[in-house]
Amino acid sequence: MIHPLHQTYFSNYSVLRTSDLEEARTRVSQKFCDHRLDLADRTARLSVAHNAVRGTHLSVNYLSYGAEVMVDPGYLGAFYLFQIPLSGKALIRHRGDEITAHARAGTLLNPDRPTRLHWDAECSQLLFQIDRTHLETVASALTGAPLPGPVRFDMSVDFSTSNGQKIHRSFMACAKAVERGVLFQRPLSSLDAQVEFDLVQTLLTQQNSNISHIITRADTAARPRDIRRALDYMHAKLGEPITITDIAQAADVNIRTLQKSFRQTLGLTPMQVLRNARLDTAHYLLMARCNTPSVSDTAYSTGFSHLGRFSSYYRGRFGHRPSEGPQP
Repeated sequence: MIHPLHQTYFSNYSVLRTSDLEEARTRVSQKFCDHRLDLADRTARLSVAHNAVRGTHLSVNYLSYGAEVMVDPGYLGAFYLFQIPLSGKALIRHRGDEITAHARAGTLLNPDRPTRLHWDAECSQLLFQIDRTHLETVASALTGAPLPGPVRFDMSVDFSTSNGQKIHRSFMACAKAVERGVLFQRPLSSLDAQVEFDLVQTLLTQQNSNISHIITRADTAARPRDIRRALDYMHAKLGEPITITDIAQAADVNIRTLQKSFRQTLGLTPMQVLRNARLDTAHYLLMARCNTPSVSDTAYSTGFSHLGRFSSYYRGRFGHRPSEGPQP
């Protein structure tokens, strides 16, 4: 059972602290979209706390109004909004449906359907704002074909179900990594891009939508030669910032098929196989008896843009830091 979490996230990334209603509406609109904001009780005192961290295709937000408010954004337009309540409750009306969101039930709002929200005074939420174009790009990669139309999810995300728990774990892990300063730090890295892709893939594969059946139908097994094409492409591009989408295109299969086939055949994801190949190449270069490159040059030449992560991965695979020789 998931209990309400009262932690304030991303305090080091404060966007807004205000008790002024109009300032709250204007500043929050700048981060999300234009909307109407009203106090349920005009004598109540507003106490807005908004913190936010931006990646490339999504932003992670903590938001609390500190008073009972009604929010009417109409159509979100350019983004999907996944909401995880940390405390309190919110009544959500969306696409003709109405639910009460709380710590055991989140909501996923579609950009092309009108929305109205009523937050109680204790409500605080994590809000994941996902660019519509990015989600559609990931969806096309999973299905292996152009989308027949807009992707529309069921609004309610039940965190007591198996699929809902997977979604909750993935997004909370992202929030905690941002909180620790591990994700979405400038400059952004390939890890940040992979996390953004993985989060959207989790929504598309675990939350029911109008394309769930298409994703399931595309979920077929790759042939051995497709896996070989993927591996050949990886080894040819070890030093370049390639993505899972690039690998799937090189193998001429959709991403979901590629991932399943790698797990079944190799017991690893394609990106884990790529990372191991890069680490093995780095190890070979650093163990050279002469003209050994520096650790930083080796990391960059084998596709690692973050030296700290490179050192951690290297030690995990070989049992010692890249600056050390193998231990006796």
